Amino acid sequence: MNETERLLKAKIPCAETGIDIKHTLCDICCPSFHCGIDAYVKDGKVVKIEGTADHPVNHGLLCPKGLSNRQYIYREDRIRTPLRRVGKRGEGKFEPISWDEAYREIASRLNAIKAKHGPESVIFYSGYTKWYRPFLHRFTYSFGSPNFLTESSSCMTSTFLNWWVTTGNPMCSTDVSNAGIFLGWAFNPYYSRHLAALNVEKRKAEGMKVIIVDPRITPASLRLADIHLRPRTGTDGAVALGLAHILIRDGKTDRSYIDKYVYGYDQYAAYVKDFTPQKVEELTGVPAEQLEEAAALIADNLPMAINESAAPLAHHRNGFQNYRAIMALSAILGCFDQPGGQIPIQFSYNYLPAGFSTREDEFIMAHHDRVKAPAVGAKRFPIWNDFIHEGQANDLSRQIETGDPYPIHAMLGFGMNYRISPDDERLKQNLLKLDLLVNTELFLTDTCKFCDIVLPACTSFERSDLKSYGGGYLFCTEPVIQPLGESRSDIQILCELAEAMNLDDELLRQGPDACWRYILQDLPFTLEELRAAGKPVKLPGLKPYVPGSMLEKGLNTASGKFELYSLAIEKHPGFDPLPTYTPPFGADRPDNDLPYVLCTSPRISNALHSRLHKVPWNRSLRPEPQADISYEDAQALGIFEGDTIELTSHRGSIQMKAHLTHKAEPGVICCYHGYSEADVNLLTDNDILDPYSGFPSYRETRVAVRRI
Repeated sequence: MNETERLLKAKIPCAETGIDIKHTLCDICCPSFHCGIDAYVKDGKVVKIEGTADHPVNHGLLCPKGLSNRQYIYREDRIRTPLRRVGKRGEGKFEPISWDEAYREIASRLNAIKAKHGPESVIFYSGYTKWYRPFLHRFTYSFGSPNFLTESSSCMTSTFLNWWVTTGNPMCSTDVSNAGIFLGWAFNPYYSRHLAALNVEKRKAEGMKVIIVDPRITPASLRLADIHLRPRTGTDGAVALGLAHILIRDGKTDRSYIDKYVYGYDQYAAYVKDFTPQKVEELTGVPAEQLEEAAALIADNLPMAINESAAPLAHHRNGFQNYRAIMALSAILGCFDQPGGQIPIQFSYNYLPAGFSTREDEFIMAHHDRVKAPAVGAKRFPIWNDFIHEGQANDLSRQIETGDPYPIHAMLGFGMNYRISPDDERLKQNLLKLDLLVNTELFLTDTCKFCDIVLPACTSFERSDLKSYGGGYLFCTEPVIQPLGESRSDIQILCELAEAMNLDDELLRQGPDACWRYILQDLPFTLEELRAAGKPVKLPGLKPYVPGSMLEKGLNTASGKFELYSLAIEKHPGFDPLPTYTPPFGADRPDNDLPYVLCTSPRISNALHSRLHKVPWNRSLRPEPQADISYEDAQALGIFEGDTIELTSHRGSIQMKAHLTHKAEPGVICCYHGYSEADVNLLTDNDILDPYSGFPSYRETRVAVRRI
């Protein structure tokens, strides 16, 4: 082997090998990270991937998902040309067509549906990835439809809703660097947000105390916890109210802070009197002595930073109120908007707080005045509708079935995956009723197979992207390889479709760059300068947020304070302004025929929803769909490791392999979602939704389990 051959085998970038390093980002998981990637490119193809060492977020680290990008890009089922259905819906029979044909047909049919049934009859849906959402959101309103719907109706938006209702601001970060104690509620970043663990690990080594609250044993509970509270699934709110009871009883609250910045404390304090440690033990299974120990550890180590994970808490019928009960601890201890506590943040671009403002909101809402009809879910979920500029997607099936308050006739989807929805077969059957169904996707998914037209999208390696990061960074990427086949970027498709439809939106029709220039116009650099940098650029002269500033200014709530008693909720009869506790579904009505609780959305380290199940490296880490089951339950059922088991709910049955583990909570079966061969959302229910947020009860489905 000569020197050049050795260099090629090692994939060393140099003139001899013809390998170049180009910088981009990974967009497989949520926008919170989108880690920096060094793409090793030879002859127009990615041959190797590494993390970007000086990237401000991942500092060279990549998780199993990010490391799989090369196989992800070149999956055999990538869609490479626009497709038009030629068989029956669901058969997956298509013919290739040109982009011009695709645009003409979509434009003609959408405009005809709008003219006949009104713009509200068209759904504009965003799944993964989320990078194009500001463009699709604007497109929706420019069309005149209220129905911008997203998969975040089951993912993150309930968290935003909680913060909007309580503080008038969309989100908080945890000031771990200055905290004396960290309360990680359903905090397990090792499986989903691995970079979030680094600062907690560092501060724990420096003496910060850590409490983890999670029914399951996790890497976070094993590595980090001084105390691990394990409440029964869905009883988190009672634990939070119990902690508040002890802290108030023992005089550990910050009364001067409460008097100045908190609204509704007296009503809240009266309510939590009933949540004694003994009562909380009955409700949650957390021993009274351990709850007392946790409260004492908190009181002795303030300030406290709380990390309330989004999905695990929200995926219950009582999830919204459970989350509010946890948030309340920050207020009564004087930790909200204070050093070492929870610091309010505002988004800069596409769900990311970077510490500066852009024109994103103005860009999205420019033509909202054209919207005349209520969005899907507006009547059923009025609190959601008051604060969130999206329809609630979990009400879509009901509206298609009933036509109330108006019929739905079409959907233009980007990354639409019906399998992520509760009772997904119901949603599928309803989507089949639509006059037009279009999806833009990377891969020919099961959803695409019943669409009328399918458009091929690009990965982040094949397009330009604009990304903001915490600490004042912006990153404008350039394609590191040419688009595979005839695929195009999602925002290019939206802008070109706006032109084809003669949409009354001059800016959108000018193309992505014109839109980005509008959004960034107040910043001290141009889009061209960002592109030329090739890496994330830090905004010069950015002043860090000073904790307490928002409190002193007055919060954007009716009272101007942190609302333990919500005046926004008070406006809606039948909803409780206090963070009251309701038992999880079925807890008060045991079902002997369906004695187990199915939890369908825990994270695993090698996958995100269904997006990596067909990537060989990732699939090899979990070759078959598995159900996590405790040894205690397995022994009672006569089940052994690797046995095929059947899970049955009142909606149907599926089969998968049993995985016995001490991590599992007795009485609860945990299954990862997204497998077409064992689709857990066939078992879940679209009617048992959180009345405040509309979120599904993914962690409350009652099932029976038997060995096959």
